[in-house]
Amino acid sequence: MPETIQRVVGILTEALEMRRQVRENPNSDIQGGETIAAMLEEMLPRIEVPADATVQEVSVLVSRELEPFIAQLASAFALAFVRLAEVHDESRNDVSTVDVLRSISLRFENQNER
Repeated sequence: MPETIQRVVGILTEALEMRRQVRENPNSDIQGGETIAAMLEEMLPRIEVPADATVQEVSVLVSRELEPFIAQLASAFALAFVRLAEVHDESRNDVSTVDVLRSISLRFENQNER
């Protein structure tokens, strides 16, 4: 889970940066999302499907492999949202969203190293 949270923080940080660029340059063609797509591709489990598998077997296999990934990803996004919401609700204007995301990532990086 720590690695998933760090990747979610990366996705959120990238999205925030893209939004900042759009606000600063509303008429320019802001490119982005490649990092997000790459992170998601790295995170997705590899699924090997037998050549003779039926449609139903493929469906069961894909569901079984993706279900834990989707649950973990949703939990990581929820955790990041809750932490951002807590800081917002505390009316702390001395801490930016990027600061909160960075602290989340560092906390889970430290857990990952243990």
